[in-house]
Amino acid sequence: MTFASRVLAQPAPSPEASVARYSAELAFEVDPDDLHRDLVAGTQEGYVVVETRAPEAFQSVRIPGAINLPYREMTAESTAELDRSLVYVCYCESFQCNAATKGALKLAELGFSVKRLAGGIKAWVEAGYPTESTPFAVAGPVCGC
Repeated sequence: MTFASRVLAQPAPSPEASVARYSAELAFEVDPDDLHRDLVAGTQEGYVVVETRAPEAFQSVRIPGAINLPYREMTAESTAELDRSLVYVCYCESFQCNAATKGALKLAELGFSVKRLAGGIKAWVEAGYPTESTPFAVAGPVCGC
């Protein structure tokens, strides 16, 4: 008895369609390794890393050099001082949290160029990359959104 392949139940896209799809995906996201390599090499010119969770989560654990701009507080007024020539790389807790997506959407609606960090601070920590925290903050990556 033969079984139909679940993997091939839908035909694979053409190479051209794959190039379009995966190029678009990379335009929207950056992975922790690429960000870490930039930070180590000092080549983060042109973008800012933005923690989109609440201030308590930012104080608990954050990517070195990140700024805190909670997505719930993003308005034309709260972003007026941001440089519109830069790309804002938004992150939150993990794939299970969508604060980075909500923050990236709000910033884009306000006219900013954005990307999202895949996996958030949880993927960053799991990869063993360095973090910062504020003394006396609650320990560990918490959603805080």
